[in-house]
Amino acid sequence: MQYQRVAFRFLALTAGISAAAATLAAPIRADMMGNAFLAALTNAGVSYSQPAGTMALGQSVCPMLFQPGGSFDSIASKITDNTGLSHDVAGAFALIAIATYCPAVLAPLSPNS
Repeated sequence: MQYQRVAFRFLALTAGISAAAATLAAPIRADMMGNAFLAALTNAGVSYSQPAGTMALGQSVCPMLFQPGGSFDSIASKITDNTGLSHDVAGAFALIAIATYCPAVLAPLSPNS
């Protein structure tokens, strides 16, 4: 009986730790991707003033690709309209967002595919 209580407590503790780790893992990964996205924008010379809004816009690019009529040019145009960036800079923004948040979209375009 004592053994069962100890085993139950151990399982409960393990489950609690696993749940906490899973809960914390997603935000940490999201922060790392967001930081990588912002760093890539900075390295490409794309300036931004609001990191949170910039990350949200970057995260919205991938779903736009899969909407009816979604194309790279339509996304760059939406980014230009929403931010005032030039079309070329908006294109760089979109490309960095795709490379960061949905890189599988780029895989068919690579020469080694």
